[in-house]
Amino acid sequence: MDQFKQISTFVDVAAKGSLSAAARAEGIAPAMIGRRLDALEERLGVKLLQRTTRKIVLTNEGAAFLEDCQRILTDLEDAESSVSERSARASGNLLISAPAGFGRQHVAPLVPSFLTEHRDVTLTLNLNDRIVDLIGEGVDVAIRIAALTDSNLISVKLAENHRVVVAAPSYLRRHGIPETPDDLARHNCLAISSEGSQRGWTLRQHGKVSVYKVGGNMVCNDGEVLHNWALSGKGLAWRSMWEVGAALESGELVTVLDKFDAPAPAIYAVFAQRRHLPLRIRAFVDFLRHTYAQPDYWRHPA
Repeated sequence: MDQFKQISTFVDVAAKGSLSAAARAEGIAPAMIGRRLDALEERLGVKLLQRTTRKIVLTNEGAAFLEDCQRILTDLEDAESSVSERSARASGNLLISAPAGFGRQHVAPLVPSFLTEHRDVTLTLNLNDRIVDLIGEGVDVAIRIAALTDSNLISVKLAENHRVVVAAPSYLRRHGIPETPDDLARHNCLAISSEGSQRGWTLRQHGKVSVYKVGGNMVCNDGEVLHNWALSGKGLAWRSMWEVGAALESGELVTVLDKFDAPAPAIYAVFAQRRHLPLRIRAFVDFLRHTYAQPDYWRHPA
């Protein structure tokens, strides 16, 4: 019980940003909150928070531990709720936000099946590539392909996100196969742009992860356009497996530079911390997680 209290206190302090705010919410003295945190750090043998009189800052170890703790507390709340709501049915409207490309391919096609299982739920799906303000915009769940940085939110990993460099066989026959990331300088690279700036490609060479600034004669801010350009043999593209898996399966695209792959941010469902998470939110997140976990899903999506 003491260990659980220490963990829940740590999560509360990280979310509220101060010991005094966490203490007011619980109706106890800030000193009690401080003692719980001291006991937790002593038990773990690691510093989780840098505490000053003005603010609380998570250490690197604290940030990693916070994600695990949030997941544990969410799982526990889900377990308790599932017992008390076993006979209840999900209901109400769900507002979902997702990146445009991913949402078109891997969220929108799944919505009808989800609503067939949960007939008392209605769903609104907003597709855009900006980071939405979940609380300010009333979004129930946001799908993000990035690590969570806001401690006021909770993230649940839905799937890994593997990125690969791909090209059509016709392009490689004309221009050759790049052997190392340095060879990208001699290829036409189909790059994505964001807010006027061109993004680099993250690859690993000689044990070091680096961002390679690539160049080419075709740049776009829409991933689907880049995918189609790659299919038509216009150049190399650095894309996620969720987008190109089917094309790789059919042979329309092939991967290159496979041994230089670098880890990519996973796919998460993100939602605001709540005392009692509505059943419709838990049901939707569980539905996506279960669907994406199917062995053949990413090569044969819905």
